[in-house]
Amino acid sequence: MGISPWQLLILLVIVVLLFGTKRIRNLGSDLGNAVKGFKKSMGDEADSKDKDDDSLQHKEKHDDPSDTDKSGKS
Repeated sequence: MGISPWQLLILLVIVVLLFGTKRIRNLGSDLGNAVKGFKKSMGDEADSKDKDDDSLQHKEKHDDPSDTDKSGKS
């Protein structure tokens, strides 16, 4: 059988009594900051990868010999 809402409420009361509201609040705040930092670093990594891809495509476009005419000029 599953956990009833009453059992969850009793468990929550026990946790609050053991740790206190201030400690639980600090734990929640620390966890939130960790998630924000993770999301930010993942976004920064994706942005830098996009910039690297764009610069690589730009370089390949200018290095492509098919863009030159017969005189060798671009």
